[in-house]
Amino acid sequence: QNVTQTVEEEKPEPPTVQEIKQKIEKYNAKVTNCLLMKLNDDGTYTGFIKVHLKLRRPVTVPAGIRPQSIYDALKEVNLAEMTDKRTSFYLPLDAIKQLHISSTTTVSEVIQGLLKKFMVVDNPQKFALFKEMRKDGQVLFQKLPLTEYPLYLRLLAGPDTDVLSFVLKENETGEVEWDAFSIPELQNFLMILDKEEKDKIQQVHRKYERFKQRLQQTLKEARGKPG
Repeated sequence: QNVTQTVEEEKPEPPTVQEIKQKIEKYNAKVTNCLLMKLNDDGTYTGFIKVHLKLRRPVTVPAGIRPQSIYDALKEVNLAEMTDKRTSFYLPLDAIKQLHISSTTTVSEVIQGLLKKFMVVDNPQKFALFKEMRKDGQVLFQKLPLTEYPLYLRLLAGPDTDVLSFVLKENETGEVEWDAFSIPELQNFLMILDKEEKDKIQQVHRKYERFKQRLQQTLKEARGKPG
C-alpha cells in the first residue's frame, strides 16, 4: 500500500562537525560498495544518492539530439539549447540514476541536475522529489521541500535503500496546472488519452466476445443433451 504524507516534520538542530564526522564513520562502516561519504576540511561532505524515476507522463526533450557525452558534461555544454525542435517520450519506468552530490546540494538542485542529465526541457516545477520509506508493510512517500538536503537524509538513514530511497515524480498539487504545459505537450496528452481510450474499448469488446462464445458453446452443448 502506498501512502503519501504531506505533514511537515520538525527539523532538529544542525549537527556539529564532530557529530557529522561520527555519523559519516558509522555510515561508511555499513557501506558494502565503494560509494562512501567523504568529509571535507570546511565541514561539508560529499556522497552518493540514487534516485528512482517514477514518471507517468511523457517528458519534453530536444528532437534529434544525441546523448550527452563526457566531453559535453565536462565543458557544461547544454545540448538542449542547440535546437528549438521538441519531442515527447516516456522515460523508462522506475529507472535509477546515481548522483554524486554535496551536503549543500538542495532538492531543487537535484531535480534540475536530473532533468539536465536526461536533457528534459520541461519546467522543473512540474517535478518533485519524494523520500520513500517502508513501515509496517506500507510504502510511505513524503514530498521533500526544495530547500531540503538529500545527502543529509541519506546520512541519517544509512546506506540501506530499503530504509530510505529517493523518488522523482510529477509534482501533484491536487489539480493539474495545465497552464504550465506547452501546446505540443497538451496535444501529446490528447493523443495518449485517445490511444488509451481505444485500447480500453478493445479490451471490453474482446472480453464480451469471449463471454458470448462461451455462452453459445454452452447452449449448443445443452441442446445436444437428452431432456
